[in-house]
Order: sequence, then C-alpha cells, then structure tokens
Amino acid sequence: MNLIDPETSKHDDAARAGWMYYVGGMTQDQIATELGVSRQRAQRLVSRAMAEGLIHVRLEHKIGSCLAAEAALKRRFGLTEARVAPYLGAGVDPARATAAIAAELLESYLARPDPLVIGFGTGRSLAAMVAELAAAPYERHKVVSLIGNIAPDGSASFYDVILRLADKLHVPHYPMPVPVLSETAEERALFYALGPVKAVVDLARNADVVFCGVGQMGGDAPLYKDGFVTRDQLAEMQARGATGELVGCVFDAGGVYLDTPLTARLGGVRIEPARSGPVIGIAAGTSKVPAIRAAIAGRLINGLVTDEATAEALLAG
Repeated sequence: MNLIDPETSKHDDAARAGWMYYVGGMTQDQIATELGVSRQRAQRLVSRAMAEGLIHVRLEHKIGSCLAAEAALKRRFGLTEARVAPYLGAGVDPARATAAIAAELLESYLARPDPLVIGFGTGRSLAAMVAELAAAPYERHKVVSLIGNIAPDGSASFYDVILRLADKLHVPHYPMPVPVLSETAEERALFYALGPVKAVVDLARNADVVFCGVGQMGGDAPLYKDGFVTRDQLAEMQARGATGELVGCVFDAGGVYLDTPLTARLGGVRIEPARSGPVIGIAAGTSKVPAIRAAIAGRLINGLVTDEATAEALLAG
C-alpha cells in the first residue's frame, strides 16, 4: 500500500528545487545532480515552485523531511524550538540555508506586542539572518550584544550584528564596547567595571530571548579565523577539551564552560545553563555538530536553527 501522496511529493520536490535555486544560488545542472533528476526535470520543478506561489522572497512551503527533523530534534533533545532548513548541497555556505528561517523566527518575536530585550551574539549565521530581515520599525523592543566587538588590532568585528539590526529595525540598540580578548584578566575586569559597560551587561544578562551562533573549536574555529586568538591560544584551549563556543565563552564536550587564564580574558556575557527564556542557537555544517551537541548537552541552548544535513548528523549520534 503506497502511503505517499504523489501530489505532496511533487510539491516537496518543487519546494526543494526552488530553495536550491533561489536561496542557494545553484544552477539547474547542480540541482539536477543533487536531486538525481534530469536537467529538464529540474527546470520544470523550479518553474513549478514559482508558478504555484511557493516562492516569494522566501520559500513558503516547508519540506516534509524538515518538519519531521524538527519534531525529532525537539523530542530527542528536549528543545523548545527547532527550525530546519532544506540542505543546499556540498560546498554551499550553510549560513545561506538557515538565514531565511532564522529571520522568520526572529520576526515572530519582533511581532509580539509586549516590549522585549533581545540579546545577540555575532558571527556569519547571525549576519546572514539579519540580511534576510524585512526592514520595519520596532521601537518598542531593545537589542543588545552579548559579546565584545573589538578585535586585537582595535578594529570592529566584521560580523557584529547590533548596528545592522538597528539600521533595519529602528530599535534602541546596545553594543558591547569591549575587546573580544583583553590583554589580561585584570584589564577585562577594568572594562567591565565601567558604568556604561555594566549597564549593557546587566541588560544582556536579563534578555528575554537570545539568538547566538554556535562556534566550533577545531582548526576552523571562528575565534581563530577571525583573528581574536592565535593558533597557539587555540591549541591551548583544545588541550583543555574545548569543543564549542557561545558569545566568546568556551565549553567542553559536556557543555561545561572552561575556566582557564585564557578564557578569563574573553569578553562575552556567559549564557548560564538552563536559562528560562529562549536561547536560540543558529548553526549548521558538519564541523559544528560536536559544538551543537555539547551546547545542547549542557543546556546552554534550548532552541536550534539548522539545516537538514546537520539535523541528521545530530540525530544519528
């Protein structure tokens, strides 16, 4: 007995092809290869996605496998929120896949009538999310950074999102004007003793909802790639069991924060375990799986936005 509705299957295929074409920027030849169909079939699927209204600025059809993965992630890991984007294929930046659904989730919070304080980390996934937001005024809310935005050379972090959010949403905004990594723990303490910084930290600690990237701690760690720590400093943290990072705070495979002379110099507002409010991690990609799993295990995040391939890897572990 065939339980698969042929019409639903056609919509799923069209939705997937539309996502790959309009969000992933893939060619019809690449889509054909990824889906295992002819180029002509891929072309028809993309056309159908547009003709049937599945594509506007964002994909308006949720592929069945993504819905199933969302339910499985919630059930398996006790998450309060899970959003899974269609996989865009090998070689495509996963942040492009998660950007639209992460923006949609953020917009659902922005639409709430009561004023909210929304905390943000930094990173590629969050920057991609902000790029997908529809520009609209939300003066009743506040946005605050949970991590410093100053690099060792004095430059601002390229992936800091607070100013981008303020520009799009016209919200009161509170950047964290401290280095990501101070010279010493004592210097860090001096920064955090300043009145304006203390005010931002208090606001961040009491945020109603948090959106943050989940950084991996392998050789491609964002803290290293973006110039905040050296190769030797990364190796030092790895030797202590570093597995992941949230807003500059490094944790091990069990989701327990590392307390070392180096981590004491990092300038993020630590997200405490088992926060009552939503803490949404936005992350996708094979290299991030151990970090995501650790963040969930330590109850550092209770929500996740990811893609199909990453969800499958998490559920298979």
